[in-house]
Amino acid sequence: QVQLVESGGGLVQFGGSLRLSCAASGGIFSINAMGWYRQAPGKSRELVATVTLGGGTWYIDDVQGRFIISRNNANNTVYLLMNNLKPEDTAVYYCNLPERQMRMYKMDLWGKGTLVAVSS
Repeated sequence: QVQLVESGGGLVQFGGSLRLSCAASGGIFSINAMGWYRQAPGKSRELVATVTLGGGTWYIDDVQGRFIISRNNANNTVYLLMNNLKPEDTAVYYCNLPERQMRMYKMDLWGKGTLVAVSS
């Protein structure tokens, strides 16, 4: 069964840190890169970081140097360590395949996400 379950969000002060986790069930996630997305209020969902099976990473400029994505291939878990959080990081965070792989596999499943709220 294909399933994505995100956790670890919460309310944090400006400059604080949070670690998000994503439990990904289903073989498709164990053979592909994974990514973290976020959707801020009133905005479209955006991809913010990806990690390959081998641990290679990519980040959008806005989170480069503050966020660290990692994965545990043994248990299909993806993490996002978020440091030096800013109010503009406030969003619901989701994990999934990166956009190219989502199109390739026609993936339309999303988890419920986890809410991150950063106070100023």
